[in-house]
Amino acid sequence: MNTAKTVGKNILVLFISQIVSMGIGFFYLIFSARYLGPELFGLLTFALAFTGIFGLLLDLGLNNLAIREVARDKALANAYLSNITFIKVVMAVITFGLTAVVAYSSGYAGEKLAVIYLLTLSTIFVAFTASFYAIFQSFERMEYQSVGAILSGLLLLTGAVILIARSAGVVAFAAIYLISNTLVLGYTFFISKGKFHLFKVEVDLDFWRPTIRQALPFGLSGFFTTIYFWIDSLLLSLIQGNQAVGWYNAGYRLVFSLLFIPTIFSAAVFPAMSRFHVSSRDSLKLMWKKFIRFMLILGIPIAVGTTLLAGRVVPLIFGEGYAPSIAVVQLLIWSLVFIFVNAAFVRLFESTNKQIVVTKITGLIVIVNVAINLVLIPKFSYVGASVAILITEAIALVILFFLAERELYVVKKTEVAKIVLKIIFSSAVMGLFVAYLPTLNLFLVIVLASLLYFGTLYVVKGIEKEDIMLIKSILQVRSGTRKTK
Repeated sequence: MNTAKTVGKNILVLFISQIVSMGIGFFYLIFSARYLGPELFGLLTFALAFTGIFGLLLDLGLNNLAIREVARDKALANAYLSNITFIKVVMAVITFGLTAVVAYSSGYAGEKLAVIYLLTLSTIFVAFTASFYAIFQSFERMEYQSVGAILSGLLLLTGAVILIARSAGVVAFAAIYLISNTLVLGYTFFISKGKFHLFKVEVDLDFWRPTIRQALPFGLSGFFTTIYFWIDSLLLSLIQGNQAVGWYNAGYRLVFSLLFIPTIFSAAVFPAMSRFHVSSRDSLKLMWKKFIRFMLILGIPIAVGTTLLAGRVVPLIFGEGYAPSIAVVQLLIWSLVFIFVNAAFVRLFESTNKQIVVTKITGLIVIVNVAINLVLIPKFSYVGASVAILITEAIALVILFFLAERELYVVKKTEVAKIVLKIIFSSAVMGLFVAYLPTLNLFLVIVLASLLYFGTLYVVKGIEKEDIMLIKSILQVRSGTRKTK
């Protein structure tokens, strides 16, 4: 199977699994947000933010380094998996101890403290699972990661339904995360043993220092990114209270559930881009440009459609008590357009051994975001936090674009402008359709609007022949796979 088909297959596998996982997560979000209410839901999401930040110590960028290096040389798989696991054991002890000390010294008690402890343990298990996922990605066998994602969602949803039936509290909801992530970790361990014959104990302390040194730029990028995505919830909790956090996170989680789209593309193309860096500069540039095109083709119409439909979607999902979340959705969805495109630039730098560039940019962006949040949250609460992300992502795109041109590839601005204009026109046609049918069944509107958008884009030649050929080859791979089974 050639590289294009392999990448295409992995995109399709991950896309299907993420659609299923998103559907499961969608129901989990509805049930938990409605059952707990803005106050307790805000407490749960605050604890997720709190533990997520401390959980950064668990990775140190080791997973991304493993994906890149093992993709280039499969013989390194066991060395990376085994040693990274033992490094994470050490970091897990440090992380739990540090989280406990900070939480206790901050005066957290009762339910809040119990939720934090449970979610910290859950985060530790997720970190170990991520090491196995890194190996699956480096071998470009995304189907195993896909099953793990679906399993995790099913366990969370099942647990939520049981707890709601038993009128359980927020601490029990935190325990669901721990139980589900423990079971998923077990699944990934057995897959690595059975399918890849890995995880033979191989502890090499001389391997640790250079590996950690190479991984740290990835780790710092992850640290800054996590701070960036969680700091708004922490600041909202401190400045405005848990109810504002609940309103904000309802919209935030709804919008950022769509991050699975750039995540899928990133996971599928990263191993190939890493190989092309040492074998074919032209192939690397072509794949990167395709990545950007697809992100624009998907991101802009999603933003237009979501903006117009947010007033119908939010009350339907969360109930009238979450009406303030509508504004959050309408603002954050436009930041997603920038995030989609930024993902392509990030993968370009990481696959070409320039991860330090990403580290510096994310560090700068975190400082900018915190500053904007501190100005806007006291005055505009959850709306201010939404605007802060939108402004920050736009700034990030400008910086990434400039550095990519300076250090790697010159982007033909006329070429980008041409495809963007075609996408905007097609999105506008779709938007008019949505705006003039405000009472049509919501599901039907989404389906018809999507068909209208892609149909218009095809007519104006925004979809290239190469795109159609790639889709056909993916479908042929999938049908061939089913036949052999």
